[in-house]
Amino acid sequence: MSSSKPAGSIHDFTVKDAGGNDVDLSIYKGKVLLIVNVASQCGLTNSNYKELTQLYEKYKDKDFEILAFPCNQFAGQEPGSNEEIVEFACTRFKAEYPIFDKVDVNGQNATPIYKFLKSSKGGIFGDGIKWNFTKFLVDKDGRVVDRYAPTTSPLSIEKDIKKLLGL
Repeated sequence: MSSSKPAGSIHDFTVKDAGGNDVDLSIYKGKVLLIVNVASQCGLTNSNYKELTQLYEKYKDKDFEILAFPCNQFAGQEPGSNEEIVEFACTRFKAEYPIFDKVDVNGQNATPIYKFLKSSKGGIFGDGIKWNFTKFLVDKDGRVVDRYAPTTSPLSIEKDIKKLLGL
């Protein structure tokens, strides 16, 4: 993507997966996405990962995908390596959805996709991400349609996901 052209959708971005490989997010065209900044040692970890897995199981065959971005910016609650993070999520919570490279979501070094998400849907604290497990719901065209607080349970978003999936 050239810097002169502002991103129009999530599909304009390339991110790194947990193995350091480039992933062109245009592969998710036509899918509803839930993008979440995750952490392994947060008070919200168990409930969020559990419910994200439940949502994923239910809708993964219906053009729904969860994109998890580990982030260590909140009280150092994601200190592990990418390998440790993936192992934790996959072993403990049976996460089958993609877990990407650890990123910054706030500040100067915030990854471009998070700059885009935040500029699309500011939170109650302006653009900044408040805490682990802030969730962004993205439609099949790659547009951010909603943003949910860290304390919003993933299952409570289910009705919004179903609406975007046309179920």
